[in-house]
Amino acid sequence: MATRFRTYAEFWPFYLGEHAKPSTRAVHYVGSIASVAMLVLALATRDWWLLLTVPFLGYGPAWFGHFFIEKNRPATFQAPVWSLVSDYRMCGLFLTGRIGHELMKYQIRP
Repeated sequence: MATRFRTYAEFWPFYLGEHAKPSTRAVHYVGSIASVAMLVLALATRDWWLLLTVPFLGYGPAWFGHFFIEKNRPATFQAPVWSLVSDYRMCGLFLTGRIGHELMKYQIRP
């Protein structure tokens, strides 16, 4: 199904729609921030074993949100790279207070 999206610009509104519920987005933010924090900690301490936790911290909460809150399949299964980029883009928009505007732009509602 990854061929369904020819460009990232086509994928982004789909991605946002798959994260319509605020609680789904919230667990994504937790996972995204935790994964970056662990990556920084691993680099700072040079404890390379910590790198093994990064994907679990990032994907664990996100997939929980999809399966138990949003009740859909993670976009990772359709477009893994674009989904990863979008996880951090969505988190960045949240941290800068611009996620609401982006959701309204594409008429995404819970």
